[in-house]
Amino acid sequence: MDESGGSGQPRSGNDQSTDRHTGGTAPTTDPTHPEPRTAGTRVAETGEPEKPDTEPTPTDEPTDTGEPAAPAAPEPDAPADTRRLAKSRAPRTPRKAREPGGGLLMGRPFGVPVYVAPSWFLVAALITWVFGGQLDRVLPELGALRYLVSLFFAVAFYASVLVHELAHTVAALRFKLPVRRIQLQFFGGVSEIEKESETPGREFVLAFVGPLLSLILAGVFYLALQTVEPGTVPGVLLAGLMISNLIVAAFNLLPGLPLDGGRMLRAVVWKITGRPMTGTIAAAWVGRALAVSVLIGLPLLTQSGALGSTAEDSVGMDTVTDALLAAILAAIIWTGAGNSLRMARLREHLPELRARNLTRRAVPVETNTPLSEALRRANDAGARALVVVDPDGEPLSLVREAAIVGVPEHRRPWVSVSGLAQDLTDGMRVSAELSGEELLDALRATPASEYLVVEESGEIYGVLSAADVERAFVKAMARPN
Repeated sequence: MDESGGSGQPRSGNDQSTDRHTGGTAPTTDPTHPEPRTAGTRVAETGEPEKPDTEPTPTDEPTDTGEPAAPAAPEPDAPADTRRLAKSRAPRTPRKAREPGGGLLMGRPFGVPVYVAPSWFLVAALITWVFGGQLDRVLPELGALRYLVSLFFAVAFYASVLVHELAHTVAALRFKLPVRRIQLQFFGGVSEIEKESETPGREFVLAFVGPLLSLILAGVFYLALQTVEPGTVPGVLLAGLMISNLIVAAFNLLPGLPLDGGRMLRAVVWKITGRPMTGTIAAAWVGRALAVSVLIGLPLLTQSGALGSTAEDSVGMDTVTDALLAAILAAIIWTGAGNSLRMARLREHLPELRARNLTRRAVPVETNTPLSEALRRANDAGARALVVVDPDGEPLSLVREAAIVGVPEHRRPWVSVSGLAQDLTDGMRVSAELSGEELLDALRATPASEYLVVEESGEIYGVLSAADVERAFVKAMARPN
């Protein structure tokens, strides 16, 4: 399961949301953006792009180019024609690719980092205390050592949760789906898988392998239990691990998102209807119904004695504890179902993010061109980007918008564009045909503030700003289905 008891279903990366993709706001162009014009190059002119209707979101974060952050805005007395290209603060750029965090790094099985979140230590202490109380009734001769045995049980239980998550991870890697990390946390674990399964069959397998491994572990512990004396420390530990893994498997098989059973239900509906979004909606609403059932039903089951205790025993602090546990589980399931709906909507709108539609028109300028002259040419052409080219017209670098903003008006005639440009790397050249996840993957692979957009023939199409992609991403997420 995902962030709900026991263990976790695979979570597509981008849950993080998808702070993991982009964030913030920035100006964007009309979806019918015409082909940019670059004077003196092989790019044809077909019209001017629409002027953005909002300013980019200000940010104090430095860009990823290693240069100082730009001032907030151009000097107020700067003429309008030179402020048109450089009127805003530096757009927020994606952070450089870095190791995903999330707690204490425990290892890298199959190359995937495994983290233990700080909340795990809280639940480990809780398990130690609760299980220690049970041991006091079963094995009173242990004395204070029962808490050491209980701590061993907590660690072994979460090792079982890790095996559950590794099953998801191995299946994802088998289907060539990247896994960002595995995290053990308060209510189990989560495998952060960054891409969606391509078919409902793979989705079903990816979700089912986790509960299957938990059932297999329960069977292994049952067989091991037959080899030891009952009423001993090994016997109690093996019995506890067998029961806990059965609970993990059963809970995860409940048919509602974000549990593994919910993803299996989604796969079935997807297969029947042919629409993954329909499967997500069905499984998410079943998950919300499940959350309400847990909130109401778990305390009632405890009070009725159906879980093994009498109504007389389930009073006072125990009643409050059961109600609190039910509320936490219900909140996690309800929130996870809502997040699944949002992620599905994101994927449905992702194809609308097309590099060709978001590209800014650019003008080519040679290395020693003064910034003031380059801005004049750009404004005359209705362009919003500058590409530094060699005498043969081949692109060398991109003039960063943030750097332009940082140059005072009176110095622009004396500053050449080459001093404000970022050298082009292979990763900063993107195809005009990219869209959706392919476009976002290309930008994440090489974080930068601007990218050169080229046709399949190699001709310059224009410049893509990361801020424009962020803006379009936010607008797509806000659009109803």
